[in-house]
Amino acid sequence: MAGGVLQRLPKGQIQNVIAVGSGKGGVGKSAMTALLACELQRQGKKVGILDADITGPSVPKLLGLGGHLKDRGEGVEPAVTPEGIKAVSSQFLVEDAETPVIWRGPLVTRLITQFFGGVNWGELDFLFLDMPPGTSDVPLTVFQTVPIDGMVFVTTPQELAQLIVKKAVNMARELHVALLGIVENMATVECPHCHEVLRPYGPSRGEELARSYDTPFLGSLPIDARISELGDRGRIAEYSSPMVTSAVHGFLESLRESRSRTLTVL
Repeated sequence: MAGGVLQRLPKGQIQNVIAVGSGKGGVGKSAMTALLACELQRQGKKVGILDADITGPSVPKLLGLGGHLKDRGEGVEPAVTPEGIKAVSSQFLVEDAETPVIWRGPLVTRLITQFFGGVNWGELDFLFLDMPPGTSDVPLTVFQTVPIDGMVFVTTPQELAQLIVKKAVNMARELHVALLGIVENMATVECPHCHEVLRPYGPSRGEELARSYDTPFLGSLPIDARISELGDRGRIAEYSSPMVTSAVHGFLESLRESRSRTLTVL
């Protein structure tokens, strides 16, 4: 891995910094980040999302945000949804949603650190980092410079997805990032005609994966067309389900246990 010791940025008024990743694209990581954030906001928490997937940003579309960020003298002001969720993304730096961000690694990693340290986040209970795929320089820089309190991993039932998620989990463990749990996305789908529950990607492996890393299994989420519909319309904050609520409950409990273990060691 990269040499040299990088200095961690201060957390400011942010209580909990949580990374959400998978190592693999296409598993619903960004949607899961948004769902976690929106559920916590409904519970009265102050929440922000840092879209660290610089070359493939999804958060603005999901939350219905656009325009450009402004600096009013106290750092860059994040965009804010009608519900009060704050967000920053590379999408706010380009002309339109179809303009690509064609940057080399050093520029990408520099922007992420600026998004964390140079944005006027104010008081937040939770700041979620929507992590990019892979285990290269971008996630490495995030792990080494951003004071992450823990990470949630998103996977799907396919063995290929599990294999790549394991790489991301192992990277996090090697860099001493607390594992807060695993969510298995796209686990089932309900037939709209007979209502039979099907497993299009094979049997569930999420619980076994979580057990192998001694981390909580936060639950399985189905393929739900309503998530796509609301996300496409920038209204994912309107989506709620008992399964998402349960996943957030498990995440919060895991975070409390992680903090308790840390205090015990100290």
